[in-house]
Amino acid sequence: MGKWKSALLVLTGFVTLGAVSTTASAKAKQTPVTVNVVFNVRDRNAMNTYVSQTVDPTSANYHQYLTPQQVADRFGRTNAEISDFNKYFSQYHLKSAAYPGNFVMKVQGSQKNLVKAFKATPAKTNKDWDVTGTKLPGKLSSQVASVLGLFVDNKKTSTKTDKKALKFTHNLIEDDTPIVASSQNQLAKKYGPTKFADRYGVNKLYDQNLHGAGQRIGVIVTYDFNPSDVADYWKQMGVNSDVSRIHKIYTTDNTGGPKPKNNDDVTSQEEASLDVEQAGGVADQAQIDAYVGVSSNGDTTPDVQYLDAFATAIGDNRDKQLTTSSSFGNELNGFGRGGLSETASEFNDAINLVFEQAAIQGTTIFNAAGDSGPYEVANKSTNLPFPTSEYAVQVGGTTLPYTKIIGGQLIQVKKERAWGDSYSQGTVTKPTVFPGGGGGFSTLNPTPAYQLGVPGVNTYNAFNMLKYTKGGYLVNPDPEMISGTHQGRNVPDISGNADEKTGYGVYITYKAGNTQVPIWMNAGGTSFVAPQMAGASAVINSGLKTSAGFWNPQLYKFAVQSDTPFHVLDDATMENTNLYYTGQPGKVYNQATGLGTVDFSKLFTKFNAQQ
Repeated sequence: MGKWKSALLVLTGFVTLGAVSTTASAKAKQTPVTVNVVFNVRDRNAMNTYVSQTVDPTSANYHQYLTPQQVADRFGRTNAEISDFNKYFSQYHLKSAAYPGNFVMKVQGSQKNLVKAFKATPAKTNKDWDVTGTKLPGKLSSQVASVLGLFVDNKKTSTKTDKKALKFTHNLIEDDTPIVASSQNQLAKKYGPTKFADRYGVNKLYDQNLHGAGQRIGVIVTYDFNPSDVADYWKQMGVNSDVSRIHKIYTTDNTGGPKPKNNDDVTSQEEASLDVEQAGGVADQAQIDAYVGVSSNGDTTPDVQYLDAFATAIGDNRDKQLTTSSSFGNELNGFGRGGLSETASEFNDAINLVFEQAAIQGTTIFNAAGDSGPYEVANKSTNLPFPTSEYAVQVGGTTLPYTKIIGGQLIQVKKERAWGDSYSQGTVTKPTVFPGGGGGFSTLNPTPAYQLGVPGVNTYNAFNMLKYTKGGYLVNPDPEMISGTHQGRNVPDISGNADEKTGYGVYITYKAGNTQVPIWMNAGGTSFVAPQMAGASAVINSGLKTSAGFWNPQLYKFAVQSDTPFHVLDDATMENTNLYYTGQPGKVYNQATGLGTVDFSKLFTKFNAQQ
């Protein structure tokens, strides 16, 4: 990285790289295509009950987490059933294996043989909800909930063109302000893990010598990264920079995927790097398992890469906290185009299943809830990104107090508020997308039991801060207060600083020709908060006799107690919206920031009291 200087002043923009090559290497051509078979659960009601019991101190099953083998024995498909699938696929020269737990099977081979084995029929159109048909023999079919990622050309457009619409979304927003610091300590406090730790009480756990020792954090990333970049970042931030803490596990086809060739690729590398940097920066004595869900030839679709990464991590059962800051698709229009072999609802169900397996094994998943307020895609209707699973802690965003002159305008945020920035953009005359913390109501997942009865859940206050215009939004000059009720999984659960105006530093290097280009930048997004929360979880677990397990039911129980570990941002004003939802005065929950921000020292005390 070079010698430390007394001040850092670097541009945040990327250099435009050369166009993507259309000629795949011989090695890439030989890389198999991967699809997933998702199985039905043998007794879902019993599984749901057991998950709840693992975090109920009054239950005999409290903290009696299951191993993947025990999950398979009780709820997954039997070994004999898995063997039947393996025998069937082998007839078509396909490799197959079930992930531990026996809920998901990975099937690999040539596209031609996959089409034959699944009797695949192409989707009739490319419309959002049209699917590639699949069919398995009756004995096998009855055990299958869905087939993910089989993509058959409908002959109206080429397969390669079709797949360009199928891509990950990163919850990351770059700032246009350079990083400036007079010392290493100032850098950490202004742009690094220290800022998060000081703000949300993790520093008090450091004072008890809790730094995540003995814990592992699983970071689910959808692009490769350089461990040396992460180590350099940690070193500059003054935390443990031992690169041997980082362990990469490639989960789709055992390759690192393509190297960055354009700005989108570099942004993907930035996302992967910052996820590891933040998680390991907050818990600087924890081990980091980076599950890299990438495919070298692009023929394995993102839905499969995403599920494979989680299924691998959960099957390994090494990490009691997992985090992801990437999403694939949204609840309004699915995957952005049709043609995959599963519906959006089936994809949602598959995610819920593997996330529930994590919960029953005592692992908490942290998911970045999005960076466009309640509008993952520009539309008149509010909509959220996948996943909105009840088995993940959905992490929203806030803005810290700041005073800046932006575009000649004085901007003042006097206290921490919901992140919904329609105020610092200047005069907007063309439709655009504004940044804000994801939040609202899921249309695919019902309100979970642990949210029911909590004041503020399924009720809301909102301001129509924006007016939809084709392609984006304009600022509404005269917002009105709206109040009402709604059903569905309420998002987020908890929140933390995510505004790029009060954001964090990121460091990466990428190769442009024969030159290694280093970049420091300032950025924001719920991409930062999710891995920071996972780091805080590791710090907490390092001080407990047994890991805290599935957080969500416990968070909502703690939230209604008098000594709550949460600071609720309940102001019902336009100065506290996520671009739409705002606070509910006197209520415990709101869809702009969930239960609010966390005092992790108090949360540790709560968990510890139950041991």
